[in-house]
Amino acid sequence: MTVWRKSLVLGGIVLGFLMMLGTSVSMADPDVWPKTVRIGLIPTEGGADIVKRFEPLIQHLEKTLGIKVEAQSASDYAGVITAMAHKHIDFAYLGPKSYVEASEKAGAVALAMEKDTSGEPGYYGVIIAKKGSGIEKLEDAKGKVFAFTDPNSTSGYLVPNLLFYRDLKVDPKQYFKEVKFSGSHGASILAVKNGSIDVAATNNIDVNRMSEKGQASWDEFTVLWKSELIPGSPMCARKDLPESLKAAFVGALMMFNANKPALEKLQIGGYGPADDAVYDVIRYLNQLKKQLAQAS
Repeated sequence: MTVWRKSLVLGGIVLGFLMMLGTSVSMADPDVWPKTVRIGLIPTEGGADIVKRFEPLIQHLEKTLGIKVEAQSASDYAGVITAMAHKHIDFAYLGPKSYVEASEKAGAVALAMEKDTSGEPGYYGVIIAKKGSGIEKLEDAKGKVFAFTDPNSTSGYLVPNLLFYRDLKVDPKQYFKEVKFSGSHGASILAVKNGSIDVAATNNIDVNRMSEKGQASWDEFTVLWKSELIPGSPMCARKDLPESLKAAFVGALMMFNANKPALEKLQIGGYGPADDAVYDVIRYLNQLKKQLAQAS
């Protein structure tokens, strides 16, 4: 059993205890809760699209918590981290890498994580090319135009960089004709589909989300590479929020798992327990990526 899978078990015990206590604690001291809580969402599809996709969850949280819940996004991942650091948001949906950044810079604490539609506690990074483009394997992508998503993306930047530097032992800036940042997974997927980008790094959940919107489908792409399982994207909170509010938020997320139509809109299998230790593997990969880049 890997370290992060072991931490999932421990996290489940801790969060289960918090869930049992959440209602009674909040009722005992309701005045410590803000009248409105704000949730920041990383722009995996673009800011407006991700806010719209999360509307059913926001409505559920508002009803379950009994307070107003507002969702907002930003032009990039760093904007959400900065918003939490300045206390402009209380909770956030982040990727694993952006969570690690937020834990250091904004006092974020992981509360729960997404599971994929098959129920696995995570997701998979992929590198895709347009089907029929003549790019059938990674070697064919040499000299082509490549897109990362965002410097704070896990599947769209960190994990594929390890593939290049560690496994292929190449600098992507030298391996490809041009390397760009698309700004979001949705933008990368559409750019490959439309032919403005030859190859891009993204993940299975966001391809599924673009498929759910009818904007792209797996049949249009050749998967050149697939990563090992990445810990699921976390829902997190500022550590200075009331413990009763954080516990109730977790409880509300677990209740949301019964809403299958809403989970289908999110293209996830639900939420599972998580804690900060789950993302130690991402901290390790961050350091490894820096070392490999410096040595290249």
